[in-house]
Amino acid sequence: MTQTPRTVRASSKERQAGLIAAAASLFAAKGFNGTTTKEIAKAAGVSEALVFKYFPTKRTLYAAILAEKVIINELLEAVEEAAGKHDDHRVFTMIASYRIRPGVDSTFLRLLLFSALEGHELSEMFFGRHHKVFYDHLAAYIRTRIEDGAFRPVDPLLAARAFIGMVVHHRLLHEIFGVPMHQSHEATVANYVDLFLTGLIKEPSSRKTPGRRSR
Repeated sequence: MTQTPRTVRASSKERQAGLIAAAASLFAAKGFNGTTTKEIAKAAGVSEALVFKYFPTKRTLYAAILAEKVIINELLEAVEEAAGKHDDHRVFTMIASYRIRPGVDSTFLRLLLFSALEGHELSEMFFGRHHKVFYDHLAAYIRTRIEDGAFRPVDPLLAARAFIGMVVHHRLLHEIFGVPMHQSHEATVANYVDLFLTGLIKEPSSRKTPGRRSR
């Protein structure tokens, strides 16, 4: 009898995970408005009643997908560690590699695009957790490196958006439009990072004395 509750809980978690996976695929293919709970139930191999048992509305299911897909805390911690060492190359490489890597799941990108195009209420949450957080962290780092005299005096937020925009455009080309990659993921990331940093880093003769910041 002591084993029964564990079995039930495990089964419940598995069913919820199955529903989330099925719904994510359908939402990514047809959008939030174009997907019905009946279709989700069929794709997950369960009854529609069971869908409503775990997720009373499509909105709660959509929110569950968001929570499932957006796991970036560990990455941001690693980025912060590299930022603390002023390791420019590693900071930009880690952010680009998170987006451009073998086997990356395009489901979330499709969900993000659909939610924005449909004007879904969760699109702002999607953007905030998956994109804006990178802009904010990267802009803060670029601002610090400008003050250090390592980077040219540019608008930090625009620079951060430019870098993330380059990476996201790459994903649109290859994951949405199906344009074949002509280089490996690693080589692609290295090229993007080198191109961007070459435009940011000051020439040695124009740098300030290390450790001194402008007032």
